[in-house]
Amino acid sequence: MKAIMVMFDSLNRHMLPPYGCDWTHAPNFARLAERTVTFDNSYICSMPCMPARRDLHTGRPNFLHRSWGPLEPFDDSVPGMLRENGVSSHLITDHQHYWETGGATYHTQYNTWEFHRGQEGDPWIGQVADPPEVDAIGRNAAPGGAHRQDRINRLHMRRECDQSQSRTFDSGIEFIRRNAEDDSWFLQIETFDPHEPFFAHRMYKDLYPEHYSDYDGPLHDWPPYSKVTETREQVDHMKHEYASLLSMCDAKLGNVLDLMDELDLWDDTMLILWTDHGFLLGEHDCWAKCWLPFYQEIAHTPFFVWDPRSGAKGERRDSLVQPAIDLGPTLLDYFGVEPTESMLGKALGDTIANDDAVREAAIFGQFGHQVNVTDGRHVYMRAPEREDNRPLYDYTLMPTRMRAPFSPGELQDNIELAEPFSFTKGCRTMQIENRGRSPVHQIGTQLFDLEADPGQLTPLDDSATEARMCGLMTDLMRECDAPAEQFERLGIE
Repeated sequence: MKAIMVMFDSLNRHMLPPYGCDWTHAPNFARLAERTVTFDNSYICSMPCMPARRDLHTGRPNFLHRSWGPLEPFDDSVPGMLRENGVSSHLITDHQHYWETGGATYHTQYNTWEFHRGQEGDPWIGQVADPPEVDAIGRNAAPGGAHRQDRINRLHMRRECDQSQSRTFDSGIEFIRRNAEDDSWFLQIETFDPHEPFFAHRMYKDLYPEHYSDYDGPLHDWPPYSKVTETREQVDHMKHEYASLLSMCDAKLGNVLDLMDELDLWDDTMLILWTDHGFLLGEHDCWAKCWLPFYQEIAHTPFFVWDPRSGAKGERRDSLVQPAIDLGPTLLDYFGVEPTESMLGKALGDTIANDDAVREAAIFGQFGHQVNVTDGRHVYMRAPEREDNRPLYDYTLMPTRMRAPFSPGELQDNIELAEPFSFTKGCRTMQIENRGRSPVHQIGTQLFDLEADPGQLTPLDDSATEARMCGLMTDLMRECDAPAEQFERLGIE
């Protein structure tokens, strides 16, 4: 048995033809839906990038205990478990966060790995001189930092085949061809795209001639994490930049599907396609993903699986699933490896085959923000009671953020050793006071009825439904062994 996981970052469900979009050019996503089971009730878990990947490795939510960071010494990693049980695991990615301080323990869980440079502001090409000036607006025009590095990186990706996504998928194709006749392997092809900036070559923009044939404006493919202040025309242009990059993702997916057809891999190879989260492209008058309530555009994700054990294809599933925590147990089950007791995700084999339910509700969120729960119809977003968002602590033995360790000041006088959690294998962790500030209190607590209000335009005032959803949230937080102060912070028992 073999398994291929194709993972995109910031892939929007509502921009894909299998989920009703009629204007993006993505024929291979439609083709994928014909060969797989399409999930209609798939949700995120921990946000954003590396927290979602820790969920994937450990099969449990982690956003209630710590922010962005590496795998912990006590974490069970699914790729590592596969490796230890004779299943070769290989990671091919252009996702630069794996090689930063806050992500550097993930790739070593695989037998082998490849990294293709150049995404976003990846510190790749060393160049002292400033890149040539370009006509740009928004974040593309920001001086220094990742924006300057991005302009330099693009100079070295003048052809479509030079882009890191192309090189990532090309390496994936090479791996499949090299190992097609062998058994017991897991391949993870993971691209940062269509994460911003939405850099795609002209061949993909030409798929949208109604927009680009007359466009002669500035470079504008990198949205901010803020409210929309751009003109309607600029917002429309950004959506087309995303769509162009989405079409590139679709083309690369098509290469994988072509190869599975050519090598007749459908009989013994699981195929998974998922994403960590979606992205706001002006909906709710907002850009991006991390600073606002996690509306459906972010939280409700695309998810497709082909499982050769059942052979179900061209069908849809309504069961509530969370790929971030469910895929680990699913892969272990597929390869005949038992999950650990601390894994809270569910193996989806029976759900793929027969739409068997695996949960009543799903919890999701980002450390220190609202805690959210959905039952598939309602979404309840619980905000902290206090304006200062206290009490809040990180629990970790790896005190790092995205690109740097915690500062000495954070580790001097606000740190204690906590008692072990149920999943830390008897290890006591550092309990570090989180001194960050968040506007989440001002956002407040919200309840939405997705059936009556799919656009989440009007919060629902229904005390009975709120009490029920709060009860589901409380039960799931307890199942996660959430720290006591998380309940205090949210004002729930």
